Amino acid sequence: MSKEILIHIQQGERRVAIIEDGKLDDFYIEVDRHQSILGNIYKGKVESILPSINGAFVDIGQGKNGFLYLTDAINPLLEDEITTGPRALINKIFKKPERKKEKPGSKPPGLTSGQEVLVQVVKEPFANKGARLTTHLTLAGRFVVYMPYDQQVGVSKKIESPEERQRLKDVLKEFTFAKTGGFIVRTASLQQGKRELVRDAKFLWTIWQRIKRLSDEKKAPALVYKEYDLIWKIVRDFLTEKVERLIIDSEEDFLKMRKFVHTLIGRHMVNKIHLYKGNVPLFDAKNVAHELNKIYDVRVSLKSGAYVVIEPTEGLTVVDVNSGKFRTKAAPEEAAFMVNMEAAPEIARQLRLRDLGGIIVIDFIDMMKDMHKRKVLETLQAALTHDHAKTEVNRISNLGLVEMTRERTGKTIESISFTNCPYCDGRGRVKID
Repeated sequence: MSKEILIHIQQGERRVAIIEDGKLDDFYIEVDRHQSILGNIYKGKVESILPSINGAFVDIGQGKNGFLYLTDAINPLLEDEITTGPRALINKIFKKPERKKEKPGSKPPGLTSGQEVLVQVVKEPFANKGARLTTHLTLAGRFVVYMPYDQQVGVSKKIESPEERQRLKDVLKEFTFAKTGGFIVRTASLQQGKRELVRDAKFLWTIWQRIKRLSDEKKAPALVYKEYDLIWKIVRDFLTEKVERLIIDSEEDFLKMRKFVHTLIGRHMVNKIHLYKGNVPLFDAKNVAHELNKIYDVRVSLKSGAYVVIEPTEGLTVVDVNSGKFRTKAAPEEAAFMVNMEAAPEIARQLRLRDLGGIIVIDFIDMMKDMHKRKVLETLQAALTHDHAKTEVNRISNLGLVEMTRERTGKTIESISFTNCPYCDGRGRVKID
């Protein structure tokens, strides 16, 4: 399986296409007018607490207050006897304002208005809603994830080999330099040596020391850690041994990337990075531009003549499978099965390319046989394993519908690239007077 990463840089915009066996498999875009705050860590200030919705609004200096579920808030502040150890570290960062004494028999709240707290953005602001926040901070490296406030250690469930899991657990015991927090070993660590994993963990520990220092120096609301931009996240998460080459069309970023990769990964991976110097735009030269234009279409054609309709709405995304021009001498049941089997992996791919999230309802062509329903569902689930976003799929109903969810963390590709038509207000129709 051949794999390439293409990075196109232009003023105010960066695009990344991941190609597998000559086919567009994943796509990412970042534009300056929509600066992402996903993964950023802020020293925020609790503005209000609403027990009725089990949440608190936190000012992080972004205009709209972020939302923090009370159940997602670490609160060692109630444990006044704690003076040492990991929780003492947290106590220094979560500054506790004076509050009135609680009434006898009342349960002390987890947070208080005016309290300063370190929070991380886990979901971008959406529509009129502010960012979703958590106090369970995570710093992702190339091979490990560091969690300053969580003591657990573990290995990614996607690493199934018992021998490899045990080897990685033994490596985790070498992370003695981290006096607090816990580590999760990522899937990318498979077959990696101890040296690489320890170096990655130490890098994250150094970042955390810097965050702590800034949190002490700055007054809330303030940004204390900014997540890497798109290009560096691609290097961290996608530039592996499976990638044959990474091609970028900006000389300035090419030089920066080589230096970054040499520091973060090692000299051997630098040779995979190439500067594109052609006269034809990179995405055109690699036959990607035409494929990218299709991800904004409502209708997606399949090779057999069948097609899929994808309609995002405010509440959910509807996907409809149609036989179209598909022709066969097979019985209707078999024909429906063939179309659905072709559509299932393409639907998973389109959800990934368009970065569609939330509730998704897929209307497959009706099938009567349970065996056919099961195979179509298994094909869909297998295709979704390539997705970096979390997904959950329910079984096919008697009506041929599949209800599923896909993690939504930011804006969709379409919302970044398009705005509502001023004539039809986004309805796709113009009223006839």
